[in-house]
Amino acid sequence: MSAVPGFSPLKWFVSRYGLLFIGGSIVGVMSLAALLAPWLTPYDPSALDVSSLLQAPSAAHPLGTDALGRDVLARMLFGARVSLWVGFVAVGLAVGIGLCLGLVAGYYGGLVDEVIMRGVDVMLCFPSFFLILAVIAFLEPSLTNIMIVIGLTSWMGVARLVRAETLSLKSRDFVLAAKVLGAGTPRILAQHVLPNALAPVLVSATLGVAGAILVESSLSFLGLGVQPPTPSWGNMLMEGKDVLEIAPWLSVFPGLAILLTVLGYNLLGESLRDLLDPRLRQ
Repeated sequence: MSAVPGFSPLKWFVSRYGLLFIGGSIVGVMSLAALLAPWLTPYDPSALDVSSLLQAPSAAHPLGTDALGRDVLARMLFGARVSLWVGFVAVGLAVGIGLCLGLVAGYYGGLVDEVIMRGVDVMLCFPSFFLILAVIAFLEPSLTNIMIVIGLTSWMGVARLVRAETLSLKSRDFVLAAKVLGAGTPRILAQHVLPNALAPVLVSATLGVAGAILVESSLSFLGLGVQPPTPSWGNMLMEGKDVLEIAPWLSVFPGLAILLTVLGYNLLGESLRDLLDPRLRQ
């Protein structure tokens, strides 16, 4: 078989899977670093050392120390655990709510659909970050509250996606055949509709993790998120802003970590969207 003129396997792989590889690599490295945090650094992220205040990056402290002598690398590694945990739990909660409401709205239609979608419209009227700020202001700032609030204010997009897929799927032949064979509604939704509606949800969830990490970092920067001494990238930025001129590493490294992690999840989500959507395949 002769080769196709001008075809390069490397160029084909890069054009089709390049962004997926880059995004997946960033996400994989960050997740692995968070998982192995206790073994990647000998320092306790909350241990004070008055003899090592604001030390620049060195062999002993690769990313320097902060104003209390704590190792920045250790705090970043353990802070990655907090950020990723918030992203996964918040998005998991949002996807669970969105899946249930989207399936019910799309499958039953009528008044049920109208009530659920008008609720979605009401939620979408409020800017999500300011809604989260308003709720957090009445609650005690804690990691658990942050995850719950982000999840409860982020399900609307998933619900709309699942509803649209369900409206399309419920009139397909395999769903009608299941009804004729006597399958109940829960079985039809679980075995026939849900598996075929998961592709856009997977993309939305991947992008949602990046958004949740940004929200958590923003709340922690404002002092409404994860509270010291628990390290998170957001409160590390808050602590570094006061000594930015004399110790820029306190803000640069957490900022880069947020940038790379959000970029990785966005690239991964965009790549999955292109691969899973047949209309975008070349």
